Amino acid sequence: MNSKYYNQIGDYYDKDAVDFEHRYWKNDTLQRIRQSFREHVRQYKFTRVLEIGFGPGFDLVHFAQTFPEASIRGLDISAEMVRITNEKILDFNLSNAISKQGSVEDIESQFPGERYDMIYVFFGALNTVDDLSNSMAELERLLLPGGNLVLTFVNKWYVGGILIELLKGRFRSAFDRLKKVWGGYSSSKFLASKCYSSKEVKLSTTLKCKEQRGYSIFFPAWYYGGIHRRLPNKIRLFLWFIDSKISRTKLGTLGEYMLYDFQKKS
Repeated sequence: MNSKYYNQIGDYYDKDAVDFEHRYWKNDTLQRIRQSFREHVRQYKFTRVLEIGFGPGFDLVHFAQTFPEASIRGLDISAEMVRITNEKILDFNLSNAISKQGSVEDIESQFPGERYDMIYVFFGALNTVDDLSNSMAELERLLLPGGNLVLTFVNKWYVGGILIELLKGRFRSAFDRLKKVWGGYSSSKFLASKCYSSKEVKLSTTLKCKEQRGYSIFFPAWYYGGIHRRLPNKIRLFLWFIDSKISRTKLGTLGEYMLYDFQKKS
């Protein structure tokens, strides 16, 4: 495990946590995508859940409240995100939820002996792991037979984003995702990470991918706030509808986010 790298990631999100929730609640595109992620997870029956990269605890709290009989565990690299989430767990008196600090490599030490029938990752926490194949092997090991990994990644081949950046004259940033190391979303703060293609994600695990879905294919990505503000709401809803129709086709692999659903044989 690259401790120095994970410390850098943790420090980045510690600082990001300061106004993370404020920015999130102003962005209805992120909220719309998150709701879709949640709906995918909720189609399954589960009793033991693990979330990787829970941020300020939106989903950990949501699933702990929605499924009070389920055991909900969460791990995040940021100490500040853990602090914020633990406050919510206490405020809502969620006895079935526990959040701790660490990376994928720390799951066993933080939750010794526990196994899960649902492991999910929302908004690309696995884009910042040291070694994707090793992380996927660990998640596969911890998954109970018949269980599911619902994983979302920042996608490498976001063609819409490339075209938008080229039209804006930002020729250098247009192809940043295709580089070996991607600097993250912020233009002012560098976050060393990696974007993965659909093929790379599937080759990183022995589990079968039973479903995949792309997001923001024609519907502009969440960080294109200026475009969203200029588009009439009817047009935005239409683009979301078009995306939903093609999200599971080959065109879906050209979106800004990708959701993968892997299942372990019973």
